[in-house]
Amino acid sequence: MTLPLSFSCDPEYFSVSDTLECGQIFRYRKLSANEYEVRSRDKYARVTDAGDRVDVYTADGEYFRNFFDLDTDYAAKVARISAISPVMKQAAEYGKGIRILRQDLSEMIFSFIISANNNIKRIQQIIERICDELGEETPFGKAFPSIQALAAAPQELYKRLGAGYRDKYIVDTACRLLDYDLDVLTGMDSAHARKELLTFSGVGPKVADCILLFGLRRGDVFPVDTWLKKVYHAYFEQGHRDSEISTFFCNLFGEDAGLCQQYLFYFMRKYGQNVANAVK
Repeated sequence: MTLPLSFSCDPEYFSVSDTLECGQIFRYRKLSANEYEVRSRDKYARVTDAGDRVDVYTADGEYFRNFFDLDTDYAAKVARISAISPVMKQAAEYGKGIRILRQDLSEMIFSFIISANNNIKRIQQIIERICDELGEETPFGKAFPSIQALAAAPQELYKRLGAGYRDKYIVDTACRLLDYDLDVLTGMDSAHARKELLTFSGVGPKVADCILLFGLRRGDVFPVDTWLKKVYHAYFEQGHRDSEISTFFCNLFGEDAGLCQQYLFYFMRKYGQNVANAVK
């Protein structure tokens, strides 16, 4: 099926590779050096880095305009973050092409439950198998399954598809969501939404923060993993325990904490300590 060119945008603050490969989305595939396919819910887009522009081919233009957060002024965010410190100036410059995607909340809940103690490639494989097994057919493959389909599937299916011990978490959470209004989370502030998410099976502090950031678009959260612990101890050390690092960064960065987390995560993973030492 041929897709129309829906829209093009400036690549300065939209790097296709950096946005898709920074750990916030799992349903994408690299087709060539400069082209990716992206799936969200039952929607599909092909995204191309054409050098002087980013081209998005899709039949769902308005959905993906919102999905890629094209109405947000990232130039202003980069300027504000760059003024915080030399380390943040360098991290923002390297990562300024990253955009925080506007993803489906229920898809993010299950995706990040699967992500716990896992790596990106394996997370992608598990999600793809679940979609193939339970998702509805679309012109471009299977959609992400509905909550009803996820809840109706036996726990053994998820184990067979590679979810391992997370099989119970998927079933328990899907069954709970059958009678749960996700708009309740949308209406809460971040602290209360985080507390509520922690009551879901398989959702710990880091997973809750990822759901808040990537599913609820809360900028005032800071998911912490091994890479961010390294960042803190290398460049922001103030004697906090690991359990206090997220709060430290949230207090430091405020409403930009989530985007700062993405910049620092990207910076540390891609360039490592040798580059950052130059601005320490």
